[in-house]
Amino acid sequence: MFNVNDIKNGITFLYEGSIYQVIEFLHVKPGKGPAFLRTKLKNLRTGATIEKTFNTNIKLEKAMIEKQSVQFLYSTGDTYTFMNMETYEQVELNKDQLGDDIYYLKDGLDVELSFYKGELLGVILPEKIELQVKHTEPGVKGNTTNNATKDAELETGLTVRVPLFIDEGEMLIISTRDGKYVSRA
Repeated sequence: MFNVNDIKNGITFLYEGSIYQVIEFLHVKPGKGPAFLRTKLKNLRTGATIEKTFNTNIKLEKAMIEKQSVQFLYSTGDTYTFMNMETYEQVELNKDQLGDDIYYLKDGLDVELSFYKGELLGVILPEKIELQVKHTEPGVKGNTTNNATKDAELETGLTVRVPLFIDEGEMLIISTRDGKYVSRA
């Protein structure tokens, strides 16, 4: 158990039968009334993100999440295969278990699987990954309004907004947190 005042980004805890990870938090001390904690939480079973407010006198139960390093091997249909590089044990996950994370998976990518008491919760992706532009419209010369962007489809099927100077075949760095273009690779 820990006090809600000790909360930090990334901490995992049990609340109302679900396992949550803290994405963001803010201590609020209004002029009137008691202080409270405003949080943004990710449900590790469903992947849903919620906002929750806690009183500062609440105690929460910490959830110990185990992690296992694996490498993404391949996908066939809706099945995605990962391999533990130490034991060579293979784990298969379906499209529903991975959700939108499938758009960041490419062969040979090192990721972590997260478990809670033996229950597989999902995949923990690296913060940034390199993906190749599969298709994008050519940039139009003279179209230089501030922060002009266009759509680009990447090798995994993910579509992101990129600057006009990006061409097909280029390698880009994409943030897995929000799915946005970071820079050229």
